[in-house]
Amino acid sequence: MNSGLNWAVFFQPVVDGEPLLWYQTLISGLYFTLALSIVAGIIAFVVGSLIGVFRTTSSKKLVFIGNAYVEIFRNIPLIVQFFLWYFVVPEFIPPLKEWSIRQDPTLVQFVASVVCLGLFTASRVAEQVKSGIQSLSRGQRAAGYALGLTEFQTYRHVLLPMAYRIIVPPLTSEAMNLIKNSSVALTIGLTELTFQTKEMGENTFRFIEVYIVATVIYVTVAMTVNRVMVYIEKKTSVPGYISGGK
Repeated sequence: MNSGLNWAVFFQPVVDGEPLLWYQTLISGLYFTLALSIVAGIIAFVVGSLIGVFRTTSSKKLVFIGNAYVEIFRNIPLIVQFFLWYFVVPEFIPPLKEWSIRQDPTLVQFVASVVCLGLFTASRVAEQVKSGIQSLSRGQRAAGYALGLTEFQTYRHVLLPMAYRIIVPPLTSEAMNLIKNSSVALTIGLTELTFQTKEMGENTFRFIEVYIVATVIYVTVAMTVNRVMVYIEKKTSVPGYISGGK
């Protein structure tokens, strides 16, 4: 058995006589990974911010809704949530099931993955937003009310701008987790990077080369996200701010 590494395998056709090469399938998988992570990240930030605000308002009803959301989404394994959104939810929503039958399976898988990963990550972002708001001095909320701002306006103009600047570091971890968690989408058939890596390995039997390249790609993407978030952190940091609550 030849134990040497064969990097030329990436330039071999997937099917003899066809123009598609193996490295192109990995690029296609990377595209889905990045698209899934970006769209899910937007959903996570918007929904997570809303849920985080709910959990810090004076309304017991909103606090209950926010806490229930976080407890449900954080305590169900992510892989189970993928199965629920892809296989179970459409069965209870006839229009959604009809839509999914008419569409390209890849689109359906992508939409289900985006919704699942976005709402799951939103529960984690909600924790960060809640912590950021609660770390602020109580005087900031009181000052907003003293200026005649409503509760919504106080959050919009006083609390959230400061809270977001404080929680950039933990949001960096969540952004990197998005990249890693996107790989779970292979369980419902989405042809993202891990799926394509697995397919290439099983068809070429060059598992070492394939997984080395996949690892390098994941690390490169994750570190790029990290550097971008670090730059944002430096630009938005609050000078001299350590903790609130005083």
